[in-house]
Amino acid sequence: MSATVLPRPAGSRSARTGGIRQGVILALAAWFSLVLLLGASGAFVGRPGQPPVAIAIGFGAPLLLFFAWLRLTPSFRAFVLSLDLRLITGMQAWRWAGLGFLSLYAHGVLPAMFALPAGLGDMAVGFAAPWMILALVRRPEFAASRAFVRWNVLGMLDLAVAVALGTLSASLSTGAPGEITTAPMATLPLLVVPVFLVPLFLMLHTAALMQSRRIARGLGA
Repeated sequence: MSATVLPRPAGSRSARTGGIRQGVILALAAWFSLVLLLGASGAFVGRPGQPPVAIAIGFGAPLLLFFAWLRLTPSFRAFVLSLDLRLITGMQAWRWAGLGFLSLYAHGVLPAMFALPAGLGDMAVGFAAPWMILALVRRPEFAASRAFVRWNVLGMLDLAVAVALGTLSASLSTGAPGEITTAPMATLPLLVVPVFLVPLFLMLHTAALMQSRRIARGLGA
């Protein structure tokens, strides 16, 4: 007697997607809450002249978990590939808030070595985001273009440079009275940037590039 394989109901697939979505929302909420809790306790504050190890862990751990989840869980990878590409691209527009770094530099809160490259880079990526969305709306195949890939790669590079400069600036500080350092980045509310927003934006860029690659394959590019 041959076994009959029944197709899976569409409802089970949507239920699984809904479960992944709820899990992602809960994970994001827990992550943000943990950042606030640890930040309020001063867990990320380091000594002058020392590498910001706590911030490095706060920045790297979520990314490691994200890539491990992608690697080990096909359903999560499918969920990431199903995200609205216009939405995850549009979320990068929030990086226009990098203008705040320029303001903090102007008021003597953050050093130029960190604030200027980080602020200007974020503003450039955020400014270009609406144009990326417009191109995606007009031509969905734009997602497979070199321009879209290049924008995402440059967005990731900007974040990496900002993290590297912030680490270098913290390591070079002396703790002298009146010295302008990146110490405010280790306290709330600025702490949210390196240990929540930066990893999140990197995840969004990764999701966009994954979708771009899939679309390029579909087009035979």
